[in-house]
Amino acid sequence: MKIMKNGVAVITGGGSGLGKALAYAAVSRGMKVVLADVHAKALEQTLDELHALGAEAVGEVVDVADAAAVEKLAERAETTFGPANLVFNNAGVASAGLIWESTDKDWDWLLGVNVKGVANGIRAFTPRMLAAASADPDYQGSIINTASLAGVVTGPAMGIYSVSKHAVLALSECLYHDLALVTEQVQTAVLCPSYVATNIGQCYRSRPSRWANSEGLTRSQMATAAISQNNLDNGSLTADAVAEITFKHIEQGQFYIFPTTEMHVLLKHRFDRIVEGDNPDLPYQQFEFLQTRRQRLIEALTD
Repeated sequence: MKIMKNGVAVITGGGSGLGKALAYAAVSRGMKVVLADVHAKALEQTLDELHALGAEAVGEVVDVADAAAVEKLAERAETTFGPANLVFNNAGVASAGLIWESTDKDWDWLLGVNVKGVANGIRAFTPRMLAAASADPDYQGSIINTASLAGVVTGPAMGIYSVSKHAVLALSECLYHDLALVTEQVQTAVLCPSYVATNIGQCYRSRPSRWANSEGLTRSQMATAAISQNNLDNGSLTADAVAEITFKHIEQGQFYIFPTTEMHVLLKHRFDRIVEGDNPDLPYQQFEFLQTRRQRLIEALTD
C-alpha cells in the first residue's frame, strides 16, 4: 500500500503512548490525522503538539466500547477530511492476576474496550472505506488492529488480557478473509507488540464507574501489575520505533506485524507444542524477562 501525502489516518487511543507515536508517524508522512482518546487532557496536549508542527489534526473524546460514539467519530473524520485511508483500532486497557480472581466487571471492561472497541471501529469505518474504494479506483485503505504478544502466546497471571488480544488477532484474520471477498483496495493488518514503554499500566485511572470494582486488588493482581509496569518501563522498543515499523509493514502489505524477533520464537514454540501434543509451556530459559516474571509471581504468591 502506498501511503499518500494528504491521506487521512484515524487513531484510537491517540492521546498518548503508541497511539500518539502512530500520530507522529502519520504526520511525518504528510497525513491528516483524527485522534480519539478517553483522556481529554492527553488528547488536547497531543493535538497542540501536532498543530505546532503545522499538522492538520482534530480530536474527539471517545469511549471505543460505545458503538454510537465510534460511529460519530467516523462521521466526523469523513466530514472533516474525507474518507479515512488508515484506521488504527489501537485503544486498549490491561488487567492481570490469577484468572479465577477476575470479577464480572473486569471481564466486561477488558472485553468492552479491547474487543468490542475494535469491532466497533471495523463496523463504523469499513463500509465507508469500501464506498470510497467503489467511488475511486485509486483509493487505498487499511485497517490496523492492535493486538499484543499476549495475542499469540499465553502465560501466567494475564488471563483476561490474553483472551481479549487473542480475540483481536482472530477478529483481524476474519476481517482479512472477508475483505478479500469484496475488494483489493482495502486491506487489514494486526499489530502484535511486546512490552513497549507506554502508560497502559496506568489505564485503571480511566476505568469507567460502570465497570469499577468495589473490592481492592488481590495479591496476585498487585504483584502482576508491578511486574508488568517494570517490563513496560524497560521495553526493548520505544513507541516511536514500533510506530515506524508498523508503517513500513503497512507499506509492504504485511498482515502480521511483529516488531520484535522474540515473537517468532515464542509463536513457533507454542504451535510446535500444540502440533506435538505437548502441554502448554514457555521457553523460560531463552527469555530472561519471562523467567524473572514467573519467579517474582511465585515469590509474591508464596510469601
